Amino acid sequence: MPRTPTTRRRLHRLFTTCLAGLLALAVAAPARADVGDVTEYPVTTPDSFPAGITAGPDRALWFTESGVGRIGRITTGGSVTEYALPSADGFPFDITQGPDRALWFSEGAAGAIGRITTSGRITEFPLPWTGSFPLGVTSGADRALWFTDSGTNSIGRITVDGRATSYPIPTPDSLPYHIAAAPDGSMWFTEIIAGKIGRVDRSGTITEFPLPTGFEFPSDIAFGPGGMWFTATEKIGRIRPSGAITLFPRPNPGGAADGITRGSDGSMWYADQFGSIGRITPNGKITEFPVAGGADKVPFNIAKGPDGNIWFTELIGNAIGRLQTRAGHWGGPRTPAASPAQAPHHHQLPLRWHPCGPGGFLKAPVPCR
Repeated sequence: MPRTPTTRRRLHRLFTTCLAGLLALAVAAPARADVGDVTEYPVTTPDSFPAGITAGPDRALWFTESGVGRIGRITTGGSVTEYALPSADGFPFDITQGPDRALWFSEGAAGAIGRITTSGRITEFPLPWTGSFPLGVTSGADRALWFTDSGTNSIGRITVDGRATSYPIPTPDSLPYHIAAAPDGSMWFTEIIAGKIGRVDRSGTITEFPLPTGFEFPSDIAFGPGGMWFTATEKIGRIRPSGAITLFPRPNPGGAADGITRGSDGSMWYADQFGSIGRITPNGKITEFPVAGGADKVPFNIAKGPDGNIWFTELIGNAIGRLQTRAGHWGGPRTPAASPAQAPHHHQLPLRWHPCGPGGFLKAPVPCR
């Protein structure tokens, strides 16, 4: 592999600093804790920093181990298997099931998109342009993989045989983060620094939709009832195909919502880095379920499992969590639901894992560019 470009090295240092900063804040936690309907399964390798997670075609869940260059697999019974990547420091981050029944993942520091079969065979596809740092990745309706490239401020597309194309984002230094498919074939993505939601059609044309203040810092995004749903620090948002945005304030205003997915019940479920798993109904009713010691474990990304339950990564807890979501088995909520707001007043971003600011944390509304 050719020498890593300067831009990619800088982004890798930023994300590595973020992980190290979170680790410094963590305290010792038990290897496993069962609290109510939440069960946690430790990852075998220490300090693996599990990040992305997705359901696979083999009725297991697959996740990235961003700190050690591995891909993990966990059965619904909690058995973990790990596969080492050729690029040990490639920083695997997001992961998705591809159109070919393999798992595809981003490798930011390696500037590559990776593929792993359910039998563990790994292929890496280095991107053909310099400075790339892919983060989010998902499958499109066109049987290709689409991804965000934070290093080149673009959206990428790669076919299953490795042919890649890049589409530049109009807003400079936007830091595209996560990406998801809509039923009409368009792809929607978050711009975490620009404070926008982006849309790219099959031809590569990009349209951007600013959030009300620009300081909501949108993170993950997924298709759900009425449009695309996304996390935005202290709020959960929905953007309709027309671009109309509704923000729903969360009951825990000091939190930092990140991963989001659609559950078996038709609601959207999200992970809060400050220690809970949340549920928001199509009409905006929010309930949050605490994870014991969760603020020290950092629930990060989230997926619906083949068993119908919600599974999530614990970035610092070095574990995979499961929240049982069968009707009547959700446990007690933390607080009552919140009401929606179209343009809320917002001034301060809570402490969260973020590729800006001292030690990787940003606690001010001014984007760092």
